[in-house]
Amino acid sequence: MPPIFETFLEQLSESVDEADFRDAMARAAAELDLLTFAYLSLPSQPSGKPRLISNYPSRWTKQYLQNRYEKLDPVVLRARFGGYPFLWGSDLCGIKMSPAQQQLIDEAAQFSIRCGLTIPIVDLRGCIAAITFAADEPNPAFLRVAERYEQALQLLATCFHICVRRKLPGDRTVDGISLTPREYECLQWAARGKSAWAIGHILGINPRTAAFHLDNAKKKLGVRTQNQAIALLASSRSSIL
Repeated sequence: MPPIFETFLEQLSESVDEADFRDAMARAAAELDLLTFAYLSLPSQPSGKPRLISNYPSRWTKQYLQNRYEKLDPVVLRARFGGYPFLWGSDLCGIKMSPAQQQLIDEAAQFSIRCGLTIPIVDLRGCIAAITFAADEPNPAFLRVAERYEQALQLLATCFHICVRRKLPGDRTVDGISLTPREYECLQWAARGKSAWAIGHILGINPRTAAFHLDNAKKKLGVRTQNQAIALLASSRSSIL
């Protein structure tokens, strides 16, 4: 496992887009005989769009996103609560589902996605994500790998999530103005009522640096006060489709 993990970290460090990240995880998973995976990062706002990085069939991922299935998927709903990795599938655990959820599961099965090991991720910033390693059936080989490498897969999933979050940030546009990752991040925490001192502590930077980024955000947005900048941020979020 150490060589697999070392190679995985090297590939993550060199990744610059979603295709790179997909290939890095796909290669690491394949070394453990796990052939398909999906990483889903949920948006912070109800109207936002999730990020999906996966080597599932493209027809299924397109269908999944178009139908906003992340709001319905029983596996994702369970992952929202965090906790330990869990196995799912018709032969592994009983989940009471609505007709719409059963239809989703039936559609996934058409693409050979019938069971899996899902690793919930709830990071220190409150971001919610999950990585699923899926299979066509819960055969003994799949179950053996899931059990044997559960902790290692958790580590892979966490590293993957952190690197994606840092290298592939979402939309950072406020009122049509593009902010840097740090400016946007500091403004988000300010909107939650955090002071520059608290933001610095949360992000691991000097409070003066946090204040510097907040001042830059205000200047770019053409406002005089932090509350005005926060109001523009809130307005931009509510306009996201």
